[in-house]
Amino acid sequence: MASDLPFPLSGTTLITGPSNVGKTRLTARAMEAWVAERGSDGVVVLDFAPVVERDGGVLGGRLSRFAAVPDGAWHGLLDAHAPRADGEDEAAARRLAADNADRAAALVDEAPADPVAAFVNDATVPFQHERGDPDRLADYCEGATAVLNAFEGDELGTVDPVSRAETAALDRLRERVDRERRLGD
Repeated sequence: MASDLPFPLSGTTLITGPSNVGKTRLTARAMEAWVAERGSDGVVVLDFAPVVERDGGVLGGRLSRFAAVPDGAWHGLLDAHAPRADGEDEAAARRLAADNADRAAALVDEAPADPVAAFVNDATVPFQHERGDPDRLADYCEGATAVLNAFEGDELGTVDPVSRAETAALDRLRERVDRERRLGD
């Protein structure tokens, strides 16, 4: 199980890459391996992924698309906006990103303290606005085995405020994890 993973299930791992390269699927595999070996006690799943349909397919999506969240795990699910896809202009995209940041912060506040393991899907979505603080998520995961995934690419934009904030958040998360596994190279 865990031996099938391209990283150890210890410390913190950040999985990055462009859309549809398997970040969420790999996070789901890690969650399944953890639960198979250690059970679901102390497992926290934070799912910040928006569901976006593009060209007849789903772009990314929720962790539960690839694996059932185990009974006994705490599941925080953000009904996230996709600011760059849903916003009519930059101002609307920023408002949607701010709403994501506020609601994601509330989810992290509700999550059990001191998780044993945390699996975080689309970890940078709450930080597409400067209201979001990636250190808060990193602090929450500290001391746990944590697997986070995050979009990295230019296909959704690079110079708009939402993309700039997300890139800065990704850079900050990189500084706080033990290892990064990049997909799609």
